[in-house]
Amino acid sequence: MTRAYNFNAGPAAIPLEVLQQAQEQFVDYQGAGMSIMEMSHRSKLYEEVNASAQQLLKELLQIPDGYHVLLLQGGASTQFAMLPMNLLRPGRPGAYVQTGAWANKAIKEAKIIGETVIAASTESDQYMRVPSQSEIVIPENASYLHLTSNETIGGTQFQQYPDSVGVPLIADMSSDILSRPLDVSQFGMIYAGAQKNLGPSGVTVVIVRDELIQEAPAHIPAMFRYATHAKSSSLYNTPPSFAVYMVKLVLEWIKSKGGVAELEQFNKEKTALIYNAIDNSEGFYKGCANPDSRSVMNITFRLGSEELEKLFVKQSEQEGFVGLKGHRDVGGLRASTYNAVPLESCKALAQFMADFQKRNG
Repeated sequence: MTRAYNFNAGPAAIPLEVLQQAQEQFVDYQGAGMSIMEMSHRSKLYEEVNASAQQLLKELLQIPDGYHVLLLQGGASTQFAMLPMNLLRPGRPGAYVQTGAWANKAIKEAKIIGETVIAASTESDQYMRVPSQSEIVIPENASYLHLTSNETIGGTQFQQYPDSVGVPLIADMSSDILSRPLDVSQFGMIYAGAQKNLGPSGVTVVIVRDELIQEAPAHIPAMFRYATHAKSSSLYNTPPSFAVYMVKLVLEWIKSKGGVAELEQFNKEKTALIYNAIDNSEGFYKGCANPDSRSVMNITFRLGSEELEKLFVKQSEQEGFVGLKGHRDVGGLRASTYNAVPLESCKALAQFMADFQKRNG
């Protein structure tokens, strides 16, 4: 079988080694006579998978004491509402950094729950950059400051996280978690859907400081309380067991590659191939994001016309490339270079871009 050059934005590439390992264990998991999907989430085998996934996350991200790692359902989109339900306090607004489509969705949901303020916005720049520290104005009484660390649609990424001046910093890291080292102690909470850098869709990681979940409002249903899932080690209800198992395998793969710091260098190397193809094209390709806000996970670019972009997508698909069409809301082109995208795929794309320019420049 020939593997596609997979640049999908999500669900996205999963390491081939992980897929092969899951394939080997699919029908009979560790001699149990059944698949991991068939066994009780109360069984010893599954509890080991659940605990191992949480422990690997703690190890790879060097999560300090005082945090819970939760494995939840509903995707990051559920967290847009679950976060303010648990952490918004009367008279203390949620402050949001407005950097694009995903930040806007988080803001829209939070407004339904309670009071919100925009701490900073780059809307006037078509969300093609992230704001500087000096642009972010946080109310002293804010319940938290929320940001989207990487905007997949615009292709922008925080190169450094802002100082939240004592207010809990909350980050949606769905599209760049485990792509680079970070200081978890800087954050009150981090959440991320799995389907970009962690595995398949179906499970969402939440890393939350213990003190933030101790006093959730009494009216929140049990399933929407972080404390419910923290007390039960994410086994309050039937979990997305196969997705959690796949996350465990991906985390083991990351560890085998030398951890997050090694992946950061790997990601920079392969992403540079494509950004260089853009920057050295003498204007044939035009990068969308401001250079100082460029994402290492999602590379967005344009050509001189929509007709030429359609031709690029058509011919790239004929050559085995998948997922290079930009998001429907903004058009253009996009290459998502998550952790599991091989260097060879990025080399092939850079070569295709050079060849396409020769034919159409």
